[in-house]
Amino acid sequence: MENWKKVMGKASLKEIMKEASNQHLVVPAFNIPYLPMMEAVIEALREIECFALIEVARPDITRFQARSFAAIKKEFDRCKDTSVARLHQDHVPVIDEEGKEVDWKLLITEAVDLGYDSVMIDGSRLSLEENISISKEVVDIAHPSGVLVEAELGAVLGHESGPMPPYDEIFASGKGFTSPEDAAYMVQKTGIDWLSVAIGNIHGAITGTAKDQKKIQARLNIEHLRKLVQKTGIPLVLHGGSGVQKEYVLQAIQNGITKINVGTEIRQTYEKALQESGNQVKEAQKALREKTKEILNQYYEMNQTARKIGEALS
Repeated sequence: MENWKKVMGKASLKEIMKEASNQHLVVPAFNIPYLPMMEAVIEALREIECFALIEVARPDITRFQARSFAAIKKEFDRCKDTSVARLHQDHVPVIDEEGKEVDWKLLITEAVDLGYDSVMIDGSRLSLEENISISKEVVDIAHPSGVLVEAELGAVLGHESGPMPPYDEIFASGKGFTSPEDAAYMVQKTGIDWLSVAIGNIHGAITGTAKDQKKIQARLNIEHLRKLVQKTGIPLVLHGGSGVQKEYVLQAIQNGITKINVGTEIRQTYEKALQESGNQVKEAQKALREKTKEILNQYYEMNQTARKIGEALS
């Protein structure tokens, strides 16, 4: 086995993410709403020697066919390769998009007990102090088991119901953008490992009036991102990256975004291939393997990131 693989296999996720951040390499986090998607993504990562996170969120289980956090962990253990992938629990909201309270502690504890490598708590619909208090509680649950914590601050639009003002208006006003001062305060008070920020990004599944308009070409405020990086000093995360123009994504990676969630695009690739092949899972996996490689090599212009991180950590 090549040395970088041994190093990556043994390295902690914290070390890997820190080194990715130092080298301005992006770590995509691929959402897995259908279990067979996981094997295809991991095979693609192996082929191109890139590092990524495999992640699952509540909607992947409730709306699609990820089954459960336990089923995802079992499938990950079956096809895992820790030199190119680790397992992340995505987006556990304190209050969901319908305004309902979620038993976040139960879900976070389940992932920690199952042996996930990292978890995400989303208290962005709460006041700053409430968000800090709950994020700190998650850190206290996760860190003793060596599990990393991602939190969210600011409003990544797109999952809310009701009409949304025109995108250009939102972008110009900076409404919902993550405040650098609040972000610094939150990191200091909680000890979180990564922070998901709002800098113009919107979720792929846009709701409200935007559905009737042509697909929004989102932009990112790179100057605002630089301020966040300077104030927080931790890897920053971009959710809702699928609607963002490529030039902004590449600039964001060079200026401090370390993790980008990829959901809509790979799910649609898999579903389309499944439909066109008459439910041939192998065909859908093949299409997804190619799509994963394309996202990393062509869209993010990344290659051999696992090798690069492993060599730097050697």
